[in-house]
Amino acid sequence: MKVKDVMTKHTVQIQPEESVSLAARLLERENIGALPVCDSKGKLQGMLTDRDITVRCVATGKNPNTTPVRDIMSGGVFTVTPGDTLENAAALMGKAQVRRLPVCEDGKPVGMLSLADVARQTNYEMEAAAALSDISAGVRRRANS
Repeated sequence: MKVKDVMTKHTVQIQPEESVSLAARLLERENIGALPVCDSKGKLQGMLTDRDITVRCVATGKNPNTTPVRDIMSGGVFTVTPGDTLENAAALMGKAQVRRLPVCEDGKPVGMLSLADVARQTNYEMEAAAALSDISAGVRRRANS
């Protein structure tokens, strides 16, 4: 099965110079956890997650109304194409320890693929489980003292 068969085709994007508060409102309005950050020509520059907002903006005392998205976004984003297989996408998610991948053509997002999208495919439950295991491998638990 191909990425194009299960990806979410509707994507909401934000530009790097927009404020973090605008990004947070978009995430809330669309009920999503990540936004592709694209330049004025639509080329992917990075990704912004709700966790980026919490950890890199709010927790560090930055003002979300004046902080541009580019200051807290994640760069070096892993992507897939619509023609990639779900097996390869799930393996990439595990390797990169991410739960979402932008689906791009010519450097421009045309969709998003989440681990949940992969997991919903009965034949790919094992790939999703393996990817989640790889993603979670970097998580360390701290015992309460």
